[in-house]
Amino acid sequence: MNIGNKIKQLRIRHSLTQEELANRSELSKGFISQVERNLTSPSIATLVDILESLGTNLQNFFNDREEEKIVFTQDDVFIKQDSENQYELRWLVSNSQKNAMEPILLILEPGGCYKEDDPHEGEEFGYVICGSIYVHIGNRKLKAKKGDSFYYKANANHNISNAGKGKAFILWISTPPNF
Repeated sequence: MNIGNKIKQLRIRHSLTQEELANRSELSKGFISQVERNLTSPSIATLVDILESLGTNLQNFFNDREEEKIVFTQDDVFIKQDSENQYELRWLVSNSQKNAMEPILLILEPGGCYKEDDPHEGEEFGYVICGSIYVHIGNRKLKAKKGDSFYYKANANHNISNAGKGKAFILWISTPPNF
């Protein structure tokens, strides 16, 4: 663990300058600077004073629990392409398989079809961003177009196919994760 960097990040999160943190913890600005650059290590008592000034304690400071990631960018997207079935699957939230739901963006080429999925526990939701699709559930075949959404319990074989002549874009969310 990089103690100096973690102190610096806490200080910045609290919108404090090094001087303000030093004043609150009765230390010098130079000492705070050295701690943040890992040029010196504070004693336990001094570390407790610094952490109290930052609104935390030793237990929380040394807890290795990572902060929950909330915003995901294009860099986080994982893409799988299937040229045989003419689709592209984009996982929009990295590591979403460990969460309660799994959002993906499905892009179907004309004539494209996402693989048939067996019945499973959970539910499926989708929103057609562009194009038109067929939602296949058991023996049923339902059409949905741009602006439509679908929602069903995944208790029968199910899949999605492109019903139009252009690409179809579908925001699809499965719970529990299933893609």
